[in-house]
Amino acid sequence: MALYLRQLLAGRDFALADGVASQMANFVYLIGDEDERVCMVVDPAWDIPGILKVLDKEGMRLVGALVTHYHPDHIGGSVFGHSISGLGELLSLRPVKIHVNAFEREGVKIVSGISDTDIAEQKGGDEISIGNTKLKFLHTPGHTPGSQCFLADSVLVSGDTLFIGGCGRVDLPGGDSDELYRSLTQVLGRLPGETLLYPGHNYSTRPISTIADEKRENYYMKIPNL
Repeated sequence: MALYLRQLLAGRDFALADGVASQMANFVYLIGDEDERVCMVVDPAWDIPGILKVLDKEGMRLVGALVTHYHPDHIGGSVFGHSISGLGELLSLRPVKIHVNAFEREGVKIVSGISDTDIAEQKGGDEISIGNTKLKFLHTPGHTPGSQCFLADSVLVSGDTLFIGGCGRVDLPGGDSDELYRSLTQVLGRLPGETLLYPGHNYSTRPISTIADEKRENYYMKIPNL
């Protein structure tokens, strides 16, 4: 298996002329199989043609989309009066299944406007194949009820659950600090230390970390009990 992974930053690799996208600093990921030349896109938003241009240039075929959670900066919708393109435009250009945690299904539909038939519902522990790459879904509630992370080989795409040096906020609708504590310490904190961490936003001086580094340096990973 040859894991294919690309980390794309809003305002740098796509959405080049969108100042709001640059300020939000979202990461979008392409993950799949280097040999089979197939991939899925994680949290497609802001500039769908720009994201598709990257994978087309690299000769990759899109076979699905993976959603970490339902907030508009990750799937499209409206935030602070700003309209963000996302899953709806993706489906109009590449009709693929959208992989969503069961607890996030309704939220994704409301925010993005997609329908039940567009969604492949997942739960924590589920596994799928992207070519020969095995991807596991980790249910990590706290930032939202259906937040999920994606584990492939020794790579974790963590969305807004775990950042480098921080974690997702819990003061938005559906946020739950108790749940986030458990997700950070009992789910992500139990992964091998060498697991590479790829977060949902560029909020640090470096774009990639490891679980070991976060357990050593990230305050939210060091809290001893609830």
